[in-house]
Amino acid sequence: MPRWETNCIDDWETKVNAIVEETVPEDMRLISGIPSWVQMYFEKLIEKEGKSVSEIFPNFDLFVYGGVNYEPYRQSMESLIGKKVDSIELFPASEGFFAYQDKQNEKGMLLLLNSGIFYEFCPADELFDKNPTRLTIADVKLGVNYVLILSTNAGLWAYNIGDTVEFTSLKPFRIIVTGRIKHFISAFGEHVIAKEVEHAIQEVIQGTDIKINEFTVAPQVNPKEGLPYHEWFIEFETEPTNLIEFSKKIDASMQKQNSYYFDLIEGGILQTLIIVRVNKGGFREYMKSVGKLGGQNKIPRLSNDRKIVEKLSSS
Repeated sequence: MPRWETNCIDDWETKVNAIVEETVPEDMRLISGIPSWVQMYFEKLIEKEGKSVSEIFPNFDLFVYGGVNYEPYRQSMESLIGKKVDSIELFPASEGFFAYQDKQNEKGMLLLLNSGIFYEFCPADELFDKNPTRLTIADVKLGVNYVLILSTNAGLWAYNIGDTVEFTSLKPFRIIVTGRIKHFISAFGEHVIAKEVEHAIQEVIQGTDIKINEFTVAPQVNPKEGLPYHEWFIEFETEPTNLIEFSKKIDASMQKQNSYYFDLIEGGILQTLIIVRVNKGGFREYMKSVGKLGGQNKIPRLSNDRKIVEKLSSS
């Protein structure tokens, strides 16, 4: 894989095309990147060669990723690849390298505790309190959504990087990234987070032919008629045969995971979610329109306002 300096080519799609042109098939064994970017790369390869990725790269057997949850992309990616390949998740950021997946059969990434980083963990629902709790690694618990606070030997002091994590193991300490503290929906007190919407998608499409390229969720607070609801904007590669049944299954998963959301549905405050189809390439065009088309940017899974979905609706 050739090395490209990101400031050499202004247009990201031109950059992808250039990488495709320079790729040497027999040398490709490992591919690393944000899943949404790599998916675009694979689509360009298939468009050029007319073959699956595994036919183009017969030795490709490992995908290393970070930045977003891979599971909503896995089915589409495996379809593009033409076979299943092993994957390893990393948790890198500008502020440091925090964790990596050390075992294929273990959920979560091993937290690095001896790399010049001092971690503190603030329960996400306390972050905006006057005196939020800040826990050291010795006091964390399983299944709690924490905001990650860092102090490092590079000069950061009690810095909130904006990511939320949850511990899946305490011996050793393993974490999953559950989302971003600013990416949530709580227009009615439902406290929906990225982990929940991603799990709902993953649960419902598993074992089906449904393939999803991208999605995002926003509240519809003032509908023209009926109760408010959560609106899911989904770009399908392969659509469900019955979109209404699909939306009901997604909603059931959300109610099962989030008791606040369940209570709002049961109490007649919200109606069940509604899905809006996004045209193929719609999310890519949105990212391009806001100057964020590139490997270091990703679509927020959910927002507490409608800035993103209004642009998707108008495109």
